[in-house]
Amino acid sequence: MIQVYTGNGKGKTTAALGLAIRAAGAGLNVYIGQFIKGKHSSELNALKKFKNIKIEQCGRGCFIKKSVSIRDIKCAKLGLKRAEEILANKKFDIIILDEINVALHFGLIKIQKVIELISNARKQTEIVLTGRYAPKEIIKQADLVSEIKEIKHPYCRRVKARKGIEY
Repeated sequence: MIQVYTGNGKGKTTAALGLAIRAAGAGLNVYIGQFIKGKHSSELNALKKFKNIKIEQCGRGCFIKKSVSIRDIKCAKLGLKRAEEILANKKFDIIILDEINVALHFGLIKIQKVIELISNARKQTEIVLTGRYAPKEIIKQADLVSEIKEIKHPYCRRVKARKGIEY
């Protein structure tokens, strides 16, 4: 099955990580490929404690705010290539591609490559795609789509990101 967590609200990655932990508790093997992200965050510490969760980052350490760099494109392409390898080795039951929708939105990778990736997945493999701006082509392919809508957020009051909560 294909799951998509999208929308401009907080909690897409958190939902995917919750699913990863639940799956690990059931003995499933989980791969998490984080697109755009390259900075250390608290979830990396926690997930290291699970033998059946593997997490890798393919980003330069910050979110793209204005312009895309060559390095952003290279990192995203490497992340997509790694996801293809992970799918091919058939070791993982769940593959989470965190922030891949944002990578698509900024044109770091091609939509057709992602469609091919999810189309070529084994039926037993659960694939989760997170990030704002989920393209309609991805939504069409998905079996489950959750849109997380922002109603109110501390950022609006200039509250900085908090360790253990936002990162």
